[in-house]
Amino acid sequence: MPRRHGDWMLVLLHGYHAGPSQFLTQPFFDTLATLGTRAPEVLLLDGGADSYWHDRADGQWGSMVLREAIPAGLARTDARRIALGGISMGGFGALLIGSRRPGRFCAVGAQSPALWLSAGDTAPGAFDDAQDYARNDVFKFGPPHPLWIDLGASDPFRTAALAYAKRARVPPHMKPGGHDAALWNAFTPQFLRFFARACA
Repeated sequence: MPRRHGDWMLVLLHGYHAGPSQFLTQPFFDTLATLGTRAPEVLLLDGGADSYWHDRADGQWGSMVLREAIPAGLARTDARRIALGGISMGGFGALLIGSRRPGRFCAVGAQSPALWLSAGDTAPGAFDDAQDYARNDVFKFGPPHPLWIDLGASDPFRTAALAYAKRARVPPHMKPGGHDAALWNAFTPQFLRFFARACA
């Protein structure tokens, strides 16, 4: 029987107060269809309203991705390589998890990643306290590669996202727009094709 998918899996982490269905847009389905047999198996995870995808007082969110969700996804597919991506809160999670497991992922991508340059700049609830921020400060870790970062020109996280891209030595992809679904949908075809080039 002909293969329906590539032999890779794309794990996607949703944004703040969103959910796994955040990714299920028409541009997402259209792009997967154009990729054909190069398209990934897709694993959509639920990280709660504001976990920021890291181990913290209310749950081992980052460990869940690595130790439970990904092994369960691999057991149900023929995937041999894993890519990791996310939007906003999930973009932060993808960068953090990807940087802590160098070589584990064939590519990492972040759309409008929610990043801060210091603990004092963070949004309420993003971290338990300053110590939690320090343990999970993505700027302390070597950036994952291959890496995709996109954002809107008026994104509130622009300064930190551009600083991270500069540190990672990757060109950030930017369009006019803010921190919203219209911007993410506009980037979806490029976002998915980036993963396919790196992993398929």
